[in-house]
Amino acid sequence: MADERLGLIERGLERAAEQLGDITPLVMAAFYAQFPDARASFVHHASWNPERLEAEMVDNALYCAMTWFERRSEIEIIFDQSVPHHQHTLKIPPEWYGGLLAATLDVLEPTVPEDAAEEREAWASLRAGLLERVASNADV
Repeated sequence: MADERLGLIERGLERAAEQLGDITPLVMAAFYAQFPDARASFVHHASWNPERLEAEMVDNALYCAMTWFERRSEIEIIFDQSVPHHQHTLKIPPEWYGGLLAATLDVLEPTVPEDAAEEREAWASLRAGLLERVASNADV
């Protein structure tokens, strides 16, 4: 089942790349629309080139999406280390961390055809898994 979902996600990512090109500006617009205060954080943490940090974070979100069904434990380890680091050291709320992942998926998922039920289910499962893991690492 994981292999089937991985193939569906890979197909979706290829389609999205063809339809959308570089998704970074789209993801960041969606992210900043939901978390406007996050823009200042990107400038603070990369004042020399915040756009480069934005692109790196979107690339990381894509990596998580591409890898979740193939090497879930790898992504879980990344989140287990990265979410607390962002929260405690960099003062990045876990909601922003999850929000960037969600914004990435929000940009990609609309490229899935309406009649592609299995692919839609794979994307829904990916979203649930990624966001649940991020939330499980947040201090409350």
